[in-house]
Amino acid sequence: MEKRLLFIINPNAGRTAIKNDLFEIILIFSRAGYEVTTYPTKDAGDAERKVIADGSKYDLIVCAGGDGTLENTVSGYMKMGDDKVSLGYIPCGSTNDFARTVAIPPNKIQAAKDIVEGSPKCLDVGQFADKYFIYIASFGVFTEVSYGTDQSLKKVMGHAAYVIEGIKDLANIKAYKLEADFDGKSVSGEFIFGMITNSLSVGGFKLRGSKHVVLDDGKFDCLLVRKPENVTDVQRILTQVLTNNIEDKDEIFYITKASKVVIKSEEAIKWTLDGEFGGELNDVTIINHQKVLNLCLNGEYSLDEAEESDESTFADYGDDFEDGWD
Repeated sequence: MEKRLLFIINPNAGRTAIKNDLFEIILIFSRAGYEVTTYPTKDAGDAERKVIADGSKYDLIVCAGGDGTLENTVSGYMKMGDDKVSLGYIPCGSTNDFARTVAIPPNKIQAAKDIVEGSPKCLDVGQFADKYFIYIASFGVFTEVSYGTDQSLKKVMGHAAYVIEGIKDLANIKAYKLEADFDGKSVSGEFIFGMITNSLSVGGFKLRGSKHVVLDDGKFDCLLVRKPENVTDVQRILTQVLTNNIEDKDEIFYITKASKVVIKSEEAIKWTLDGEFGGELNDVTIINHQKVLNLCLNGEYSLDEAEESDESTFADYGDDFEDGWD
């Protein structure tokens, strides 16, 4: 009996990054024994709705788009109940942070081949209040810079533009007075940035060394950056972020691992989930669901290989994503 595959495509990505490869990708799926149903998404939340409604009718779900498309598909996947199937991902966005982390190649045809030739790996998924995310929940200066930098600047200057763009505003950056609990370890103070993540790459650049990241251990990698008190603090923050050399012992940074994070702030914090707006909340609980995502990856793949990958390997990710939902 022929297997069924639901192929969810972000049409904005399809007009640019994937359109020339679309027939070949469908042919790869068909030759692997799948009857392919192609579904172009209509808006930012459509992938989630489609997966919840029809995902259990298929043997494999594949989504093609940016990090936002993946996050929306995974959100639907997590709400499928006990009828979950395997998931595949073809990255077509501008930063593709999650794809970088799990070593999904930027070449769309090769990514499709890896899905049908590989095998499911069980990875963690984060829950943020009643929403889900695949690799990061964040707030503050570097979140706003990473996803707000002009596309033309990114093309000219590369991913370092994210940080450089933030330098001119850092002196006036907003700080949040908050209390945070990481598996029973508490910290409080004024912070300009925070991230709860399972990723080697955030906004196209690294904020922490890859040695910290494990994608199936039930733990998030957590980072808070305190409000700078003087020019020296500002310089240290920028230097360590730009060189990916954040020191655990530096008191301006709070670094830990946790499976449950509770953050309470005196004022509402604007959060970003996988590059998309995640809500504005005073109080949020973030939970790691261990090994709940069955993601099809190349059979030769290992997390160690992803950690050792040189960022230049992903040079042709590019910024080929047109305006619209990711």
